[in-house]
Amino acid sequence: MRMKNITVEKMLILSASRRTDIPAFYSGWFLNRIKEGFVCVRNPVNPRQISKITLSPNAIDCIVFWSKNPTPLLKKIDRLSDYKYYFQFTLNSYSQEIETGLPPKRDRIDTFKKLSDKIGKEKIIWRYDPILLNKEHTIDYHIDFFGEIATSLRDYTEKVTISFVDLYNKNSKNMEFVKNIPITKNCKLKITEIFGKIARENNFLIDTCAEDIDLSSFGIKHALCVDNQLIERITGYPLYITKDKNQRLECGCAQSIDIGAYNSCSNGCLYCYANYSRENVEKNRKNHNLFSPLLIGNISEKDIIRDKKINNCKTIQSDLFK
Repeated sequence: MRMKNITVEKMLILSASRRTDIPAFYSGWFLNRIKEGFVCVRNPVNPRQISKITLSPNAIDCIVFWSKNPTPLLKKIDRLSDYKYYFQFTLNSYSQEIETGLPPKRDRIDTFKKLSDKIGKEKIIWRYDPILLNKEHTIDYHIDFFGEIATSLRDYTEKVTISFVDLYNKNSKNMEFVKNIPITKNCKLKITEIFGKIARENNFLIDTCAEDIDLSSFGIKHALCVDNQLIERITGYPLYITKDKNQRLECGCAQSIDIGAYNSCSNGCLYCYANYSRENVEKNRKNHNLFSPLLIGNISEKDIIRDKKINNCKTIQSDLFK
């Protein structure tokens, strides 16, 4: 008879970050936190509450980086040799009128290729999102540019994730400037059907981020951007992990801890939900301290600091009887 003993170790997945572009603007701070072995994060709802999170390599299953320009971190990536990680790299077709703070597209495509060569194409996901429509950015416009970027990246990634723009109170004023045209279901079907064909022609998998529309007839599944299957592939061990309850209902991501802060990204994307105003972004950037445990500002005597409870993620199986 053969039996297995299953033990569960305390590990975690780190998100860096849905709230801001840490690789682009805060890579020095992040590497300082790695060196110190911990990071602190303010509760967005109750700012006086701070979570202290260990960054020990033995405690981190994987780091998921979200970026539109990870060039600064790419130059220092060797300092993360003790960690497992992958990148969600957003590369869109928009001009600097909509993504106001980004380098030219050619430079970012070059960065994408260099990063892929450095870490492996399985560890870099191309994101073409969000898709928005206006008089300039028509369906045909997106099809042309999606195809152009796909051809450039065909040997440098295994998957592309797409989504359609969402409107929030936080981005409503900026979206008025964009003069956004509502995207109907038929528009979504037309775009995704053609995107699916382009992706397959370039040997990509394609999926959608937090979309409720069923596109399985086009061979397009719902994405897990914090992807437990990919993380298991990267780490080489199985994970015991659940869906992230803090994300939208349509989001399939695995549970993670985000170490970013809202109103701190200078990419200047008008569709962004994480920046409420340019004034707040500028103020927070000025309050950034390279050596602080917090991304923005410093800890005060009024703050309440608690060690973050680590989720049980790593599962190790050992044979009792062979």
